[in-house]
Amino acid sequence: MKQQRYRYKIVALLLSLALVGLAVWGGWNLAHYSTRWFSRATNTRLTAQKKAVTAGDILDRNGILLATTKEGRREYRDTSADRAALVHLLGDRQGRIANAVESFQSGYLYGYQSSLLDSVYRLIRKTDRVGNTLTLTIDAELCTAIQRAFSGHRETEGHSGAAVVINYRTGEVLALLSLPNFDPDQATESLIATLDQPYWNRATQALYPPGSTFKIVTTAALLERDPDAVNRQFTCEGHLDLSDTFSVHDFQNAVHGKLTLRQAFLHSCNCVYAAAALELGPDALRREARQFAFGDNFLFRDLVVANSVYPSGAQTQEALAASGYGQSAIAATPMHLCLMAAAVANQGVMPEPRLLRSVRSVSGVAVLPWSSSTVGSVCTRETAAALQSMMKDVVQGGGSGSRASVTTLDIRGKTGTAESTVQGRKVNYGWFVGFNAQPDLPFALCVLTENIAEGETGGTTSALIAKDIFTYMKNYPERVQ
Repeated sequence: MKQQRYRYKIVALLLSLALVGLAVWGGWNLAHYSTRWFSRATNTRLTAQKKAVTAGDILDRNGILLATTKEGRREYRDTSADRAALVHLLGDRQGRIANAVESFQSGYLYGYQSSLLDSVYRLIRKTDRVGNTLTLTIDAELCTAIQRAFSGHRETEGHSGAAVVINYRTGEVLALLSLPNFDPDQATESLIATLDQPYWNRATQALYPPGSTFKIVTTAALLERDPDAVNRQFTCEGHLDLSDTFSVHDFQNAVHGKLTLRQAFLHSCNCVYAAAALELGPDALRREARQFAFGDNFLFRDLVVANSVYPSGAQTQEALAASGYGQSAIAATPMHLCLMAAAVANQGVMPEPRLLRSVRSVSGVAVLPWSSSTVGSVCTRETAAALQSMMKDVVQGGGSGSRASVTTLDIRGKTGTAESTVQGRKVNYGWFVGFNAQPDLPFALCVLTENIAEGETGGTTSALIAKDIFTYMKNYPERVQ
């Protein structure tokens, strides 16, 4: 009988621990992901809240008013260029852009988390219910400057694309731009019809082949296995024939001869990286890709980001070789590639992207104070340091990213040129991912230019935009710090 009572106590204790664990897990999920649940269009409470409450203001990090409500109508910035630069980030009045601040953060904007103090405040002031004021991490002027940069270069003018800028220490998103965009105050149906998927946020929702930017991952896999691999000798004969129908070539059929892994990274040699992928094997490269969050379920608190893809099934030798230089079935968002660069800059730790700097009620109470977090470690500090050095060569050592260089800044990066087929038509993409290594300007970025001309690369297109972004930060540090 005594033994039976003992067993009952053990079972009761285990059940109690399970309930406590469930409560803790539920509380954590509520604190981190309640925005996702509340912002769903099917939420009847949200619909009722919108009818009874005036949406709060949205400010950028410098106090610039981005959105407010006047006479029942949502109003955005004063100029057409400013409104267009922010439309994918903020959203539009009709809600046609999914997961923008206006919709995804509606729980805060409409004051669903209203406190007793706010209720008393309204009674005393005899005011209508007004939602919370959201201050974003975004620098609105930088977003507009990036839009101008795309228009200011022959190689990128008129092209679709995206740009993301992040503080790699804190995870603060400084800029997020998607092109083509439109002015929500002036967009007509006929204008929208001329644009290529204008409601699609390419920075966070569109998946693209990462091209040679993925060589960061392949290099990390080699370095994690052998820390001295950076000086290992390879041979590039200008082609790597894997079958009668598949042969790997470098850009413009370059032949690099004997070179180290460091030099292969600088010259972005596809032949070396295809051979490296075959040597690593499918399991090792897949593990490293997963370390860098390919295949992760991105459940960020402030943003909805599409999950990047790395092939999970068996791969042919041709597919594995192509994976080594970022082709095959690999796909990523510009946001993820920016986080990848941020992780390298941040000693191997990938930050969680944060968009909300603060949320305050109408009475001034802090509803959501600032906090930062991380996705986790993607590689060792030693591997990150080696990648930082190799990315420095790409920009400052005569590599393919030299056009991103800015005097007095320590810019490091990796270019990429990827191929895909859209509706039977070949499309080329130009990438630049990189960061500034100086601690007073700890920013990483990713720039994508779609449908670049034959002969152009990420180094001749997106690197130009990266240079303009870094120059802005150099000239206006007070706006981004």
